[in-house]
Amino acid sequence: MKVAIYGQYYLVSTEPIIKDIFVFFNENNIEMAIEATFLEMLYEKKIVRKEYKTFSSHAELDSSFDMLISIGGDGTMLRAVTLVRNSGVPLLGINAGRLGFLANVQKENIAAFMQLVLDKKYTLSKRTLLSLTCSPENESILELDFALNEVTVSRKDSTSMITIETYLNGEFLNSYWADGLIIATPTGTTGYSLSCGGPILTPDVKSLVITPIAPHNLNARPLVISDDTEIVLRVTGREDQYLVSLDSRITSIQNESVLTIKKTPFQINMIEIQDETFLKTLRNKLLWGEDRRN
Repeated sequence: MKVAIYGQYYLVSTEPIIKDIFVFFNENNIEMAIEATFLEMLYEKKIVRKEYKTFSSHAELDSSFDMLISIGGDGTMLRAVTLVRNSGVPLLGINAGRLGFLANVQKENIAAFMQLVLDKKYTLSKRTLLSLTCSPENESILELDFALNEVTVSRKDSTSMITIETYLNGEFLNSYWADGLIIATPTGTTGYSLSCGGPILTPDVKSLVITPIAPHNLNARPLVISDDTEIVLRVTGREDQYLVSLDSRITSIQNESVLTIKKTPFQINMIEIQDETFLKTLRNKLLWGEDRRN
């Protein structure tokens, strides 16, 4: 087995997690390649001393890897997606953060879950992504033009609302007067969209959710649409620019630019272990089924 390992930060709380993972893989003779910046950080903190192979970009992750392991929270997982891209390499998240809908393997169970991974006792959950194109072209989104959670447009440098003309497969839907608009995948419905009142979709649902952010027209409600819909947005406002985010990556777009959002031709393979399913994560994170009246 050959695994890639990625992380963004070193925190005191993550040190035992990192050590447990490295010890387990070394004891089981698993070949490891560590993201170069992350490994440099681990050397600096003296968490590891042995030399390891490294990788620095998505171009170095190919089909020879059995998986990429992300150590951190959901933000780290979203960064890891930019490394995996369309390679098909499965992604497993070790939760070193707090909430963690994507990084759902808990730090208390690392050894047991790693053994299940080693024994290939897991399934792959295929996750839809969104692609974004801009007219006229915007160089900052040409290379990383996809998102696992959501594509969001929002106001910039102003407290004034923006107007978002929205078209579905060429047909006019609505002009949202709001602070912004979220187009979320099923994976992203437990993120920003949920915070703005959107519904939760299970990962296998073939749908997207359009969720307005603080709409002025209060009858504008979240809308569930088929995931093969082409969404076109035209944004105007008092400022010359507005913001567009693809997961955690943000750029500025000129007013009157036309954004086209649709499903990518590839999916991300998320590793799901039987004891850490999406529904169990929902119950744990949202405290469903617990009587909190006392």
